[in-house]
Amino acid sequence: MLLRPLEWLYRWLVAQRARRYTSGATPVWHAPVPVVVVGNITLGGTGKSPLVAWLARWLTERGWRPGIVARGYGGRSGVYPLRVTSETPVNECGDEPRMLAEQTGVPVVVDPDRPRGARGLIEAGCDILLSDDGLQHLALGRDMEIVVVDGQRGFGNARCLPAGPLREPLSRLDSVSAVVVNGGPMVDTPDGAYGMALAPVAWRSLDDGRRLPLTPLPFSGPVNAIAGIGNPWRFQLTLERLGVTSTLHAFADHHVYREADLAMARDKPLVMTAKDAVKCRGLAPSNSWVLDVEAEPEPSFVAWLEEHPAMRRPRSDGARATVD
Repeated sequence: MLLRPLEWLYRWLVAQRARRYTSGATPVWHAPVPVVVVGNITLGGTGKSPLVAWLARWLTERGWRPGIVARGYGGRSGVYPLRVTSETPVNECGDEPRMLAEQTGVPVVVDPDRPRGARGLIEAGCDILLSDDGLQHLALGRDMEIVVVDGQRGFGNARCLPAGPLREPLSRLDSVSAVVVNGGPMVDTPDGAYGMALAPVAWRSLDDGRRLPLTPLPFSGPVNAIAGIGNPWRFQLTLERLGVTSTLHAFADHHVYREADLAMARDKPLVMTAKDAVKCRGLAPSNSWVLDVEAEPEPSFVAWLEEHPAMRRPRSDGARATVD
């Protein structure tokens, strides 16, 4: 009850900010190519970055030249837009952009000014843009909005900050193109939502990058597991389903690892997520393994995506590049 007035204030500020963009008081840049935003309305991870990676691969297979633009949470660079490669320091680009660059091979740009980052991708030859965690970054116009929801945690108490986990009211879902539920089932699954699973695909040696099949396991006995992600317990559950007995060491989302954080890994193999891996190279012992996972959206989502107007080929004359 004590937080309710602050929640009302937060909701009012969110509504005012959105109104400034829709009214034209604050400019919106519309790219000459389709822009697909993937984000969430809750705090914490929901599985949106794996869906972004899946979309990048799916689009590439269909002849598109996708690029990914991100804010780069946790990173700070002296130069923007920052083109992210497998060699870019994580403290400059953030963990998720570095992970996406390694997983997809498509151009990834980090920029707090998303329209500027988007222009950099277009100049690099991209003909469709994916905005990772871009739902609340309204300065960049979009042709499609996809909200990803954690099926285990749902919307919590359905209250906005600071009284609950919502960045925006649940009514925001009425205006998005699609809602994708990662895992589940959810008690309060929105009508018309699509399902998605995160499927393990391979073990990868952190030491030398070798990829091995899920079975047989590349290590023996119990392991230590680290997870600095939005829902670390999901990672432990995945390990259990693969027959791995683990002691989970959960860290905050986007945690910056130090060697002391991994001291427990000396007597057992260490396993981690791909997001952790980009920050643990050079710190973790040689017997460290990454569990690579991929998003698996349900077929009905893929069918919907194929029919969406944003999937039509972009115009080449740049006529859509406007500011409202």
